[in-house]
Amino acid sequence: MPLVVLCGRPGSGKSRRAAELREALGGPERPAHVVTEAEGGRAGLRAEVERRLSRRDVVIVDAGNELWSIRYELYCAARQAGTPRCLLHCTGGAGGPDEPPFEEPDPSCRWDRPLFTVNGEEPLPLDAIRAALFESAAPPPHRATRTQPLQSCGFLHQLDRVTQDVLAAVLAAQRSGAQPGETIRVPGVAEGLVLSRPVSVAELSRLRRQFISYTKMKPSDENLPQLASMFMQYLSRSIQ
Repeated sequence: MPLVVLCGRPGSGKSRRAAELREALGGPERPAHVVTEAEGGRAGLRAEVERRLSRRDVVIVDAGNELWSIRYELYCAARQAGTPRCLLHCTGGAGGPDEPPFEEPDPSCRWDRPLFTVNGEEPLPLDAIRAALFESAAPPPHRATRTQPLQSCGFLHQLDRVTQDVLAAVLAAQRSGAQPGETIRVPGVAEGLVLSRPVSVAELSRLRRQFISYTKMKPSDENLPQLASMFMQYLSRSIQ
């Protein structure tokens, strides 16, 4: 059953909206569950969402989901489950100095749509949300859930090599004394990568594994020339 992902800064009313959605979307024949960010953090949140997703229940994610990469993970979970989803952006609130930066949803990105936005005491657009969740066809499953074509082997080889090259360039730049804010260049890529802080080998390796995992879900030879740029953008947005 459908997945509703909430996002917004602290104090924007996400928990109140999650309770409203649970009341409006749930019922005797269609239980609605609210999943909050637990001690397991980002990984625990996704694991709980995946455990709850089913053909019968509605899952509502009450968390900041401030980074596009987090929302993309939940988008992938819904695609793998073959269920419709939507994103509810609660505006307002005020993030403190210790809060992570908030990346505004972009309706041009497939993982941020259908997008609904509410502010303050504004009523929820329940009719539109219901239509998006209950009247829309479920998206087709990712290729990761089906037999992969033989050509994807070449794609995966290229994905592995390109991401290794990017990591090697970042590590080499840091060893050479590159400071936060300086542009790191990767051979063969026009744009550079600017990091806000030093990054360890362990963190870079973890982010590389995540990027490979997401990208393998929909391999496309059309993306081959952009793989390095896509990975560099992913690193830039994930490392704050």
